[in-house]
Amino acid sequence: MKTLDTLERLVRTEFTPGNTFLNTAANALLPARAVTALEGAARLRAAGGPLDPLYDDVEAGRAAYARLAGVPAGRVAVGATAALYTALVAASLRPGAEVLTAENDFASVVNAFHVRGDLEVRTVPLERLAGSVGPDTALVAVSAVQSADGRIADLDALREAARAHGARTYVDLSQAIGWLPVDAGAFDYSVAIVYKWLLGPHGGAFLTVPEDFGDLLPVQAAWAAAENPWNSAYGPVAELAHSARRFDTSPALFSYTGLRASLELLEEIGVDAVHAHDVALADRFRAGLAALGHEPVPSPGSAIVSVPGLGRLQPELSRAGFALSDRAGHLRASFHLYNTPADVDRLLDALPG
Repeated sequence: MKTLDTLERLVRTEFTPGNTFLNTAANALLPARAVTALEGAARLRAAGGPLDPLYDDVEAGRAAYARLAGVPAGRVAVGATAALYTALVAASLRPGAEVLTAENDFASVVNAFHVRGDLEVRTVPLERLAGSVGPDTALVAVSAVQSADGRIADLDALREAARAHGARTYVDLSQAIGWLPVDAGAFDYSVAIVYKWLLGPHGGAFLTVPEDFGDLLPVQAAWAAAENPWNSAYGPVAELAHSARRFDTSPALFSYTGLRASLELLEEIGVDAVHAHDVALADRFRAGLAALGHEPVPSPGSAIVSVPGLGRLQPELSRAGFALSDRAGHLRASFHLYNTPADVDRLLDALPG
Protein backbone atom coordinates (compact mmCIF):
# COMPACT_ATOMS: atom_id res chain seq x y z
CA MET A 1 0.00 0.00 0.00
CA LYS A 2 1.40 3.38 -1.00
CA THR A 3 2.09 6.03 1.62
CA LEU A 4 0.46 9.44 1.30
CA ASP A 5 3.80 10.97 0.28
CA THR A 6 4.23 8.36 -2.46
CA LEU A 7 0.71 8.98 -3.74
CA GLU A 8 1.28 12.73 -3.78
CA ARG A 9 4.48 12.32 -5.79
CA LEU A 10 2.66 10.04 -8.23
CA VAL A 11 -0.14 12.56 -8.74
CA ARG A 12 2.31 15.42 -9.23
CA THR A 13 4.13 13.37 -11.87
CA GLU A 14 0.90 12.72 -13.77
CA PHE A 15 -0.75 16.14 -13.67
CA THR A 16 0.58 19.61 -14.48
CA PRO A 17 -2.40 22.00 -14.55
CA GLY A 18 -1.76 25.45 -15.94
CA ASN A 19 -4.42 27.00 -13.72
CA THR A 20 -6.35 26.34 -10.52
CA PHE A 21 -8.45 23.57 -11.98
CA LEU A 22 -11.58 22.87 -9.91
CA ASN A 23 -13.88 21.66 -12.68
CA THR A 24 -13.75 17.86 -12.86
CA ALA A 25 -17.57 17.72 -12.82
CA ALA A 26 -17.35 19.27 -16.31
CA ASN A 27 -14.29 17.40 -17.57
CA ALA A 28 -11.14 16.10 -15.96
CA LEU A 29 -7.48 16.71 -16.54
CA LEU A 30 -5.74 13.96 -18.50
CA PRO A 31 -2.88 12.21 -16.72
CA ALA A 32 0.48 12.19 -18.46
CA ARG A 33 0.29 8.45 -19.09
CA ALA A 34 -3.00 8.91 -20.97
CA VAL A 35 -1.46 11.64 -23.13
CA THR A 36 1.47 9.34 -23.92
CA ALA A 37 -0.93 6.54 -24.85
CA LEU A 38 -2.92 8.86 -27.13
CA GLU A 39 0.23 10.03 -28.84
CA GLY A 40 1.24 6.42 -29.42
CA ALA A 41 -2.15 5.61 -30.92
CA ALA A 42 -1.92 8.60 -33.25
CA ARG A 43 1.55 7.53 -34.40
CA LEU A 44 0.26 4.00 -34.99
CA ARG A 45 -2.54 5.31 -37.22
CA ALA A 46 -0.17 7.66 -39.02
CA ALA A 47 2.18 4.77 -39.80
CA GLY A 48 -0.62 2.48 -40.97
CA GLY A 49 0.02 -0.09 -38.25
CA PRO A 50 -2.50 -2.76 -37.22
CA LEU A 51 -5.31 -1.64 -34.93
CA ASP A 52 -5.29 -4.78 -32.80
CA PRO A 53 -3.54 -3.04 -29.86
CA LEU A 54 -6.25 -0.38 -29.80
CA TYR A 55 -9.02 -2.97 -29.69
CA ASP A 56 -7.10 -4.64 -26.85
CA ASP A 57 -7.28 -1.29 -25.04
CA VAL A 58 -11.07 -1.34 -25.36
CA GLU A 59 -11.28 -4.73 -23.66
CA ALA A 60 -8.78 -3.72 -20.97
CA GLY A 61 -10.86 -0.60 -20.31
CA ARG A 62 -14.03 -2.68 -20.07
CA ALA A 63 -12.40 -4.99 -17.54
CA ALA A 64 -11.00 -2.11 -15.46
CA TYR A 65 -14.35 -0.33 -15.40
CA ALA A 66 -16.06 -3.56 -14.35
CA ARG A 67 -13.70 -3.81 -11.37
CA LEU A 68 -14.45 -0.21 -10.35
CA ALA A 69 -18.19 -0.79 -10.77
CA GLY A 70 -18.14 -4.09 -8.88
CA VAL A 71 -19.60 -6.24 -11.67
CA PRO A 72 -18.26 -8.94 -14.03
CA ALA A 73 -16.89 -7.63 -17.32
CA GLY A 74 -19.59 -9.63 -19.11
CA ARG A 75 -22.17 -7.18 -17.74
CA VAL A 76 -20.44 -4.11 -19.22
CA ALA A 77 -21.14 -2.65 -22.65
CA VAL A 78 -18.91 -0.11 -24.40
CA GLY A 79 -20.36 2.91 -26.17
CA ALA A 80 -19.92 6.62 -26.75
CA THR A 81 -22.46 8.63 -24.71
CA ALA A 82 -24.78 8.30 -21.75
CA ALA A 83 -27.65 9.71 -23.82
CA LEU A 84 -27.37 6.84 -26.29
CA TYR A 85 -27.80 4.31 -23.50
CA THR A 86 -30.66 6.25 -21.93
CA ALA A 87 -32.37 6.01 -25.32
CA LEU A 88 -31.78 2.26 -25.30
CA VAL A 89 -33.41 1.95 -21.87
CA ALA A 90 -36.30 4.20 -22.93
CA ALA A 91 -36.90 2.03 -26.00
CA SER A 92 -37.37 -1.01 -23.75
CA LEU A 93 -40.45 0.39 -21.99
CA ARG A 94 -44.02 -0.43 -22.95
CA PRO A 95 -46.30 2.46 -24.02
CA GLY A 96 -47.86 4.16 -21.01
CA ALA A 97 -45.17 2.96 -18.57
CA GLU A 98 -44.44 5.25 -15.65
CA VAL A 99 -40.89 6.57 -15.37
CA LEU A 100 -39.91 8.30 -12.13
CA THR A 101 -37.16 10.95 -12.30
CA ALA A 102 -35.63 13.62 -10.08
CA GLU A 103 -36.23 17.33 -10.58
CA ASN A 104 -33.54 19.10 -12.62
CA ASP A 105 -31.52 15.97 -13.24
CA PHE A 106 -29.07 16.04 -16.14
CA ALA A 107 -30.73 16.01 -19.56
CA SER A 108 -28.86 12.90 -20.71
CA VAL A 109 -30.52 10.96 -17.89
CA VAL A 110 -34.12 12.01 -18.56
CA ASN A 111 -34.71 13.48 -22.00
CA ALA A 112 -35.15 10.22 -23.91
CA PHE A 113 -38.12 9.32 -21.72
CA HIS A 114 -39.82 12.62 -22.50
CA VAL A 115 -39.31 12.57 -26.26
CA ARG A 116 -40.91 9.15 -26.65
CA GLY A 117 -44.24 10.84 -26.07
CA ASP A 118 -46.08 7.73 -24.92
CA LEU A 119 -44.58 7.33 -21.44
CA GLU A 120 -45.87 8.73 -18.16
CA VAL A 121 -42.84 10.64 -16.82
CA ARG A 122 -43.24 11.72 -13.21
CA THR A 123 -40.75 14.13 -11.69
CA VAL A 124 -40.23 14.69 -7.96
CA PRO A 125 -37.59 16.33 -5.75
CA LEU A 126 -34.49 14.17 -5.30
CA GLU A 127 -35.06 13.70 -1.57
CA ARG A 128 -38.55 12.30 -2.28
CA LEU A 129 -37.52 9.92 -5.04
CA ALA A 130 -37.45 6.64 -3.10
CA GLY A 131 -40.68 7.47 -1.30
CA SER A 132 -42.42 8.21 -4.59
CA VAL A 133 -41.89 4.76 -6.12
CA GLY A 134 -45.30 3.12 -6.43
CA PRO A 135 -47.04 0.08 -7.86
CA ASP A 136 -47.36 1.75 -11.27
CA THR A 137 -43.68 2.68 -11.51
CA ALA A 138 -41.89 0.73 -14.25
CA LEU A 139 -38.51 2.48 -14.02
CA VAL A 140 -36.68 4.93 -11.79
CA ALA A 141 -33.95 6.95 -13.54
CA VAL A 142 -31.56 9.15 -11.55
CA SER A 143 -28.00 10.40 -11.33
CA ALA A 144 -26.12 8.98 -8.37
CA VAL A 145 -24.64 12.45 -7.83
CA GLN A 146 -26.42 15.49 -9.15
CA SER A 147 -24.44 17.43 -11.74
CA ALA A 148 -25.82 20.86 -10.84
CA ASP A 149 -25.07 20.83 -7.12
CA GLY A 150 -23.39 17.60 -5.99
CA ARG A 151 -26.26 16.14 -3.97
CA ILE A 152 -25.93 12.39 -3.53
CA ALA A 153 -29.02 10.25 -4.14
CA ASP A 154 -30.05 7.78 -1.44
CA LEU A 155 -29.39 4.79 -3.67
CA ASP A 156 -29.91 2.21 -0.93
CA ALA A 157 -33.41 3.49 -0.24
CA LEU A 158 -34.13 3.73 -3.95
CA ARG A 159 -33.03 0.15 -4.57
CA GLU A 160 -35.24 -1.17 -1.77
CA ALA A 161 -38.27 0.84 -2.87
CA ALA A 162 -37.88 -0.27 -6.47
CA ARG A 163 -37.50 -3.90 -5.41
CA ALA A 164 -40.63 -3.68 -3.24
CA HIS A 165 -42.71 -2.44 -6.18
CA GLY A 166 -41.12 -4.47 -8.98
CA ALA A 167 -39.66 -1.39 -10.70
CA ARG A 168 -36.39 -1.37 -12.58
CA THR A 169 -33.60 1.11 -11.84
CA TYR A 170 -31.36 3.12 -14.15
CA VAL A 171 -28.56 5.04 -12.40
CA ASP A 172 -26.16 7.46 -14.05
CA LEU A 173 -22.76 7.13 -12.34
CA SER A 174 -21.03 9.79 -14.42
CA GLN A 175 -20.56 12.17 -11.48
CA ALA A 176 -19.74 9.39 -9.03
CA ILE A 177 -17.59 6.55 -10.29
CA GLY A 178 -13.92 7.36 -9.89
CA TRP A 179 -14.25 9.13 -6.55
CA LEU A 180 -17.29 7.54 -4.86
CA PRO A 181 -17.25 3.78 -4.20
CA VAL A 182 -20.19 2.30 -6.10
CA ASP A 183 -21.87 -1.06 -6.62
CA ALA A 184 -23.38 -1.05 -10.08
CA GLY A 185 -24.61 -4.58 -9.51
CA ALA A 186 -27.23 -3.24 -7.11
CA PHE A 187 -29.18 -1.74 -10.03
CA ASP A 188 -30.72 -3.07 -13.20
CA TYR A 189 -28.89 -0.65 -15.44
CA SER A 190 -26.23 1.98 -14.89
CA VAL A 191 -24.24 4.22 -17.17
CA ALA A 192 -21.15 6.42 -16.95
CA ILE A 193 -19.25 8.61 -19.35
CA VAL A 194 -15.47 8.54 -19.00
CA TYR A 195 -14.18 12.12 -19.25
CA LYS A 196 -15.02 13.27 -15.74
CA TRP A 197 -13.90 11.39 -12.61
CA LEU A 198 -12.48 8.49 -14.65
CA LEU A 199 -9.91 10.92 -16.13
CA GLY A 200 -10.44 9.73 -19.70
CA PRO A 201 -10.75 11.53 -23.04
CA HIS A 202 -14.13 12.41 -24.51
CA GLY A 203 -15.87 9.77 -26.57
CA GLY A 204 -16.46 6.82 -24.26
CA ALA A 205 -19.25 5.50 -22.05
CA PHE A 206 -20.08 2.26 -20.24
CA LEU A 207 -23.45 0.59 -19.64
CA THR A 208 -23.98 -2.16 -17.07
CA VAL A 209 -26.86 -4.59 -17.48
CA PRO A 210 -28.18 -7.63 -15.58
CA GLU A 211 -26.94 -11.11 -16.41
CA ASP A 212 -30.19 -11.72 -18.35
CA PHE A 213 -30.00 -8.24 -20.00
CA GLY A 214 -33.26 -7.15 -18.34
CA ASP A 215 -35.82 -5.77 -20.76
CA LEU A 216 -33.28 -4.29 -23.16
CA LEU A 217 -33.49 -4.95 -26.86
CA PRO A 218 -30.25 -4.25 -28.78
CA VAL A 219 -31.96 -1.94 -31.23
CA GLN A 220 -28.66 -0.17 -31.92
CA ALA A 221 -26.76 -3.40 -32.60
CA ALA A 222 -24.44 -3.71 -35.59
CA TRP A 223 -21.21 -5.59 -36.26
CA ALA A 224 -19.58 -4.55 -32.95
CA ALA A 225 -22.44 -6.20 -31.02
CA ALA A 226 -22.02 -9.58 -32.69
CA GLU A 227 -20.56 -12.67 -31.06
CA ASN A 228 -18.08 -12.72 -33.96
CA PRO A 229 -17.80 -9.07 -34.99
CA TRP A 230 -15.48 -9.45 -37.95
CA ASN A 231 -17.76 -12.07 -39.48
CA SER A 232 -20.82 -9.85 -39.06
CA ALA A 233 -20.03 -6.78 -41.13
CA TYR A 234 -22.61 -7.39 -43.86
CA GLY A 235 -26.29 -8.07 -43.65
CA PRO A 236 -28.18 -8.66 -40.40
CA VAL A 237 -26.18 -9.87 -37.43
CA ALA A 238 -26.72 -13.62 -37.25
CA GLU A 239 -25.63 -14.05 -33.63
CA LEU A 240 -25.54 -11.31 -31.03
CA ALA A 241 -22.83 -11.39 -28.38
CA HIS A 242 -23.69 -13.64 -25.45
CA SER A 243 -22.58 -10.94 -23.00
CA ALA A 244 -23.37 -7.25 -22.54
CA ARG A 245 -21.19 -6.71 -25.59
CA ARG A 246 -24.43 -7.08 -27.57
CA PHE A 247 -25.08 -3.48 -26.51
CA ASP A 248 -21.67 -2.26 -27.74
CA THR A 249 -21.34 0.35 -30.44
CA SER A 250 -18.26 0.77 -32.60
CA PRO A 251 -15.74 2.20 -30.12
CA ALA A 252 -13.83 5.46 -30.47
CA LEU A 253 -10.48 3.70 -30.33
CA PHE A 254 -8.32 6.64 -29.30
CA SER A 255 -10.66 7.40 -26.38
CA TYR A 256 -10.33 3.91 -24.99
CA THR A 257 -6.56 3.85 -25.46
CA GLY A 258 -6.23 6.98 -23.33
CA LEU A 259 -8.85 5.69 -20.90
CA ARG A 260 -7.01 2.41 -20.32
CA ALA A 261 -4.03 4.36 -19.01
CA SER A 262 -6.24 6.60 -16.85
CA LEU A 263 -8.07 3.66 -15.29
CA GLU A 264 -4.74 2.01 -14.49
CA LEU A 265 -3.81 5.13 -12.53
CA LEU A 266 -7.11 5.15 -10.64
CA GLU A 267 -6.71 1.49 -9.73
CA GLU A 268 -3.13 2.08 -8.66
CA ILE A 269 -4.22 4.82 -6.26
CA GLY A 270 -7.52 3.21 -5.20
CA VAL A 271 -10.97 4.76 -5.14
CA ASP A 272 -11.08 4.76 -1.33
CA ALA A 273 -7.98 6.97 -1.24
CA VAL A 274 -9.39 9.25 -3.94
CA HIS A 275 -12.70 9.48 -2.07
CA ALA A 276 -11.02 10.50 1.19
CA HIS A 277 -8.87 13.08 -0.59
CA ASP A 278 -11.67 14.63 -2.65
CA VAL A 279 -14.21 14.88 0.15
CA ALA A 280 -11.64 16.37 2.55
CA LEU A 281 -11.01 19.18 0.07
CA ALA A 282 -14.74 19.73 -0.51
CA ASP A 283 -15.30 19.89 3.26
CA ARG A 284 -12.44 22.40 3.57
CA PHE A 285 -14.18 24.54 0.96
CA ARG A 286 -17.54 24.27 2.74
CA ALA A 287 -15.96 25.39 6.02
CA GLY A 288 -14.29 28.33 4.29
CA LEU A 289 -17.53 29.36 2.64
CA ALA A 290 -19.28 29.40 5.99
CA ALA A 291 -16.56 31.67 7.36
CA LEU A 292 -17.18 34.03 4.43
CA GLY A 293 -20.94 34.02 5.02
CA HIS A 294 -21.86 31.86 2.02
CA GLU A 295 -24.15 28.84 2.23
CA PRO A 296 -23.65 26.14 -0.40
CA VAL A 297 -26.35 23.74 -1.51
CA PRO A 298 -26.36 20.99 1.15
CA SER A 299 -24.43 18.04 -0.30
CA PRO A 300 -22.73 16.27 2.62
CA GLY A 301 -20.10 13.77 1.63
CA SER A 302 -19.90 15.03 -1.94
CA ALA A 303 -16.82 16.08 -3.92
CA ILE A 304 -18.97 18.73 -5.65
CA VAL A 305 -19.89 22.01 -3.96
CA SER A 306 -22.28 24.58 -5.47
CA VAL A 307 -22.83 28.07 -4.09
CA PRO A 308 -26.13 29.75 -5.00
CA GLY A 309 -25.91 33.24 -6.40
CA LEU A 310 -22.18 33.19 -7.14
CA GLY A 311 -22.36 31.71 -10.63
CA ARG A 312 -22.13 35.26 -11.98
CA LEU A 313 -18.51 35.34 -10.76
CA GLN A 314 -17.40 32.48 -13.03
CA PRO A 315 -16.17 34.66 -15.94
CA GLU A 316 -14.20 36.91 -13.60
CA LEU A 317 -12.69 33.92 -11.78
CA SER A 318 -11.81 32.34 -15.12
CA ARG A 319 -9.83 35.42 -16.06
CA ALA A 320 -8.06 35.14 -12.71
CA GLY A 321 -6.95 31.58 -13.48
CA PHE A 322 -9.69 29.44 -11.92
CA ALA A 323 -11.50 26.69 -13.81
CA LEU A 324 -15.03 26.48 -12.35
CA SER A 325 -18.59 26.16 -13.66
CA ASP A 326 -21.71 28.29 -13.54
CA ARG A 327 -24.60 25.83 -13.20
CA ALA A 328 -28.14 27.20 -12.75
CA GLY A 329 -26.70 30.37 -11.22
CA HIS A 330 -24.56 28.40 -8.79
CA LEU A 331 -20.78 28.60 -8.70
CA ARG A 332 -19.77 24.93 -8.86
CA ALA A 333 -16.40 23.70 -7.65
CA SER A 334 -15.45 20.03 -7.91
CA PHE A 335 -12.40 18.44 -6.34
CA HIS A 336 -10.36 15.49 -7.56
CA LEU A 337 -7.07 13.78 -6.83
CA TYR A 338 -4.91 16.44 -8.53
CA ASN A 339 -6.28 19.22 -6.29
CA THR A 340 -4.62 20.46 -3.09
CA PRO A 341 -5.60 22.44 0.01
CA ALA A 342 -3.77 25.38 -1.55
CA ASP A 343 -6.22 25.29 -4.46
CA VAL A 344 -9.13 25.52 -2.02
CA ASP A 345 -7.59 28.40 -0.08
CA ARG A 346 -6.74 30.27 -3.27
CA LEU A 347 -10.38 30.12 -4.36
CA LEU A 348 -11.67 31.19 -0.95
CA ASP A 349 -9.32 34.20 -1.02
CA ALA A 350 -10.80 35.19 -4.40
CA LEU A 351 -14.44 35.10 -3.22
CA PRO A 352 -16.26 38.08 -1.67
CA GLY A 353 -17.29 38.04 1.97
